[in-house]
Amino acid sequence: MKNKKEYTQFFRYAAVGVLSNVILYVLYLLVTYFGASAKCAMTITYSIGVAQSFLLNKNWTFNYKGRVGSAFFRYFIIYAFGYFINFIALYIFVDLMMWPHKIVQAGMILIVAAVLFCLQKAWVFRKH
Repeated sequence: MKNKKEYTQFFRYAAVGVLSNVILYVLYLLVTYFGASAKCAMTITYSIGVAQSFLLNKNWTFNYKGRVGSAFFRYFIIYAFGYFINFIALYIFVDLMMWPHKIVQAGMILIVAAVLFCLQKAWVFRKH
C-alpha cells in the first residue's frame, strides 16, 4: 500500500469485515448447531454477508461514485468466486480430510476476505 488513502481503505474494509464476519460466524455456528451441514450454513451466511457488505464497502470503504448496477454485478461475480473457493475448501478439508469445520471455516474467512479486498480495489470499485 502506497499512501494514506490505501491504508484507510484497508482498515475500513477490515472493520466492515471483522464486524460482519463475527456476526456471520456466530450465525454459522448456530445454524450448524441446529443441524445444518457446514456447506449449507456457509451458503446461508455467505449470502447474507454479500448483501449487507456491498453497501458498506461501496459507500464507506471505497467511497465509490460510479455506476451502482455495474459495480454490484462485478461485486456479485467476485463474491461468487469467493463462495466457490470457500465451498471447495470445506469439501476438501472437512468432507475428505475430516478436519473440524469450525477451524476450516474460520481460516477461510480470512483467506477469502484478503482475496476479495484485492479484487474490490482492483476491479469492482476502481476509479475510472
